[in-house]
Amino acid sequence: MPAATGTRAILRTLGNPDYGLYTLGNGVSLVGMWMQRVSIGWLTWELTHSGTWLGAVAFADLFPSVFIGLIGGVAADRLDRVRVIMVCQGAAMLLAVLLGALTLAGQVTPELLFALVFVGGVVIGFNQPSRLALVPSLVPRENLTTAVAINSIVFNIARFIGPAIAGLVIVASDVAWAFFANAASYLALLVALMVIRRRNPGAGRDQGAGPAARTGVFADIGAGLGYAVRHPGIGPLLALHLVASIMVRPILELLPGFADTVFRGGADTLAALTSTVGVGAIVGGWLLARRSGTEGLVALVLWSSAAISVAVLAFVATDSLWVGIPAAAALGAVMVASGVGLQTVVQLAVTPAMRGRVLSLHGLIFRGGPAIGALAMGAAGDLVGLRLPVGIGAVVALAMLVVVALRARSIRAAVEGPAAGP
Repeated sequence: MPAATGTRAILRTLGNPDYGLYTLGNGVSLVGMWMQRVSIGWLTWELTHSGTWLGAVAFADLFPSVFIGLIGGVAADRLDRVRVIMVCQGAAMLLAVLLGALTLAGQVTPELLFALVFVGGVVIGFNQPSRLALVPSLVPRENLTTAVAINSIVFNIARFIGPAIAGLVIVASDVAWAFFANAASYLALLVALMVIRRRNPGAGRDQGAGPAARTGVFADIGAGLGYAVRHPGIGPLLALHLVASIMVRPILELLPGFADTVFRGGADTLAALTSTVGVGAIVGGWLLARRSGTEGLVALVLWSSAAISVAVLAFVATDSLWVGIPAAAALGAVMVASGVGLQTVVQLAVTPAMRGRVLSLHGLIFRGGPAIGALAMGAAGDLVGLRLPVGIGAVVALAMLVVVALRARSIRAAVEGPAAGP
């Protein structure tokens, strides 16, 4: 795609007033979220110097999506998504204030930190399906691929800025102030959602879904799971997503351990590694935002999934920061390519009535997989070091990729076209 055409696609998508405002508020909120996420990892390491605890706190953050995410998906299909997001943002803001106050007072223990992070994970897990499912109601269908990629760019710009600011805050003052900054950042998205809700009351619902059937919550969850598993395109890609999330994505949650034990650095090294992943992801997201249509998305997901494992293997094979930094940048770029490609495929292929539930399954895997992987690899890392278990995970992910790639033709036929259910 010519550069001018790609840039016009981005500007045209951001020109949708509700989506542009949502993107601005979401960007500020995500900077705060990344400040807190990196600060929690560093605080955990300072309190324990344990890979097991590092994995456990990552587990507490991510795993609640496994049991609450599917219920959040039903809520996204049944309720006003804008209202759901606003309530969850308010709850997360209060938790950030509490965490900051307890840390400043010197009252945080590893057990208390685990508990607070777990509650925050429940809030985020319930919220995520509504956030993912809201985007198609803010842009026309022809702008959806670009909108998903822009969301990824914003997420990863925040991944670059947030850790950098958090590193400065930790070095210059106290980690508690990173938590207070996160609490303040939630106000930006809350204000944006209030404005969107006032001028477009229907923005929180998928206009193509029709009236929700009055069935039980568990029946709705079962229907969503069955739809995803039976879909000849979505099912195999979500299976690949599951294995990759468990086997390679935990490297991001384990970066504090790598910064200390492998690269022999401190909070500044952790901030540099996390921000470098973000820089690579911004580049990958920008390139994807400039493409249009669905052709080639399945190939993009498969090739980028292979590249993730290669980048992880390069990262764990060295203790030199001069090699680790480029590997981290490459990892960020290909993770975004895989993630944006997969989410776009799901958004375009899923039938509107199932959108929230299928996206909740996507979100469940995205958060729950790394939780399981980080817990297992962190515990193994205390015994044999972090590099070996993470490297083995990358090899397992490559093996799963081969299995899915053998079905690439049938997957392409099922998803690279108009939304339809099997």
